[in-house]
Formats: sequence, structure tokens, C-alpha cells
Amino acid sequence: MAHVTIYTTPTCGYCKMAKAFFKEHAIEYIERDVTVDQTAMNEALEKSGQTAVPVIDIDGSISVGFNSAKLKELLHIV
Repeated sequence: MAHVTIYTTPTCGYCKMAKAFFKEHAIEYIERDVTVDQTAMNEALEKSGQTAVPVIDIDGSISVGFNSAKLKELLHIV
């Protein structure tokens, strides 16, 4: 099973779409809210080079924003 971490904010629509995608495909993930966790914000910035969310880390591969095709590829979902 893939190790998935998603860096989010509470008001981010694309974050909600990504979490719904994970739920739909029964993918377990760790959520880090960058608005209350400075360490998480620094990690997301370091991993992506951007301040945008969601930053999704799947086994070390980084995806910024919500792109279902890329998530399916990284998670090996057919």
C-alpha cells in the first residue's frame, strides 16, 4: 500500500476533491493542515517549491493540485 500524505487548508476546494478521490478508491492518507502546522507548511513548500495546496506526496512522488489521472498513475489505479 502506498504511503500518502496530503497537505491542505480547510477552505481548499481541490483539497476536498483529492480527499473525496482517496475515499472513493479506499486510499488511506495522512492529512496535514498547513494553516495550523508550520512544520507541515515548510514540508509542503520544500517538497513542491510552491505555496499552493493540495500538495500530495505519494511514496515520495509529488503532485500539486488535483489531477485524478496523475493520482491514478501514482497509485496504480486502473
